[in-house]
Amino acid sequence: MPDTPTEYSFTVPEGIHRERADKVLAAGFPGFSRTALQRAFDAGRVLRAGIAVGKRESVSGGDVLRFSLPAVKPSAIKPVPIPLEVLFEDAAILAINKASGQVVHPGAGTGEDTLVHALLAHCRGGLSGIGGVERPGIVHRLDRETSGLIVVAKTDPAHRELARQFRDREVTKDYLALVFGVPELLSGSIVDSIGRHPVHRHKMAVCPEGRGRPACTRWERVEVYGKTASLLRCRILTGRTHQIRVHLSSRGHPLLGDAVYGYRDAAREGPMPPRIMLHAERIGFRHPLTGEAMQLSAPPPADFRGMVAALRRRV
Repeated sequence: MPDTPTEYSFTVPEGIHRERADKVLAAGFPGFSRTALQRAFDAGRVLRAGIAVGKRESVSGGDVLRFSLPAVKPSAIKPVPIPLEVLFEDAAILAINKASGQVVHPGAGTGEDTLVHALLAHCRGGLSGIGGVERPGIVHRLDRETSGLIVVAKTDPAHRELARQFRDREVTKDYLALVFGVPELLSGSIVDSIGRHPVHRHKMAVCPEGRGRPACTRWERVEVYGKTASLLRCRILTGRTHQIRVHLSSRGHPLLGDAVYGYRDAAREGPMPPRIMLHAERIGFRHPLTGEAMQLSAPPPADFRGMVAALRRRV
């Protein structure tokens, strides 16, 4: 017989008036991931007076919400023994230096060569189920062409705590970016909202004030290659889609190889970039179980180092 799901009861605190049900429930149960609670709403398992409540519906002080969490379906993705560069691993988390060209999780048009396929083989299925069937263990992601550090949760408690740290902006994330041109300043911050491009829906764009989602990127010059290109180290304080690519392009410094956001090979001088030249170099967080401060780093791969060497030779 299948296990009966645990039912929880929550009385909305006095003082709350017509606030979204999902936000109120997330505040009342910080130990549950927002993804798990969203699944409960989507499955019609959050009830008020016996009637299902939508996540956007309003609740007020004194309302009693009863809910249960739907069971996580076992992953139907086939484990594939793809080599991984493991930087750290214990019973709770795993840190990988992801190769450029590898997609993090399966989706339309992907094959059986994603990071999730490799993780399922490496961990023998021992990954957090909070990310759902398609994203077991995945707490954050990197674009296909971006190389570097990605941290994976092996247990549900680790996943919830890492997700909280990302949500509360307690995680530091540093990237190395090779960009066209040379910024005039040695360092700076870009604080511009980012949203979907109004015409080209596959792209993101800097949005006028009041639109998009707030985004902040801090950058510093690491090395300059004549007037052709620069190596920057970027720290993102938010995690918007294509954030570094959009922010730097908006300042006239698209990433080398990033044709989507303004780099054009025919109009540039210097060696041809093999890909979008972005590498997730460092990540800092607290271990989700022990609370120990973790600082992990990933060396740039051969193609990134080769591009730097080629640029140096031209100076």
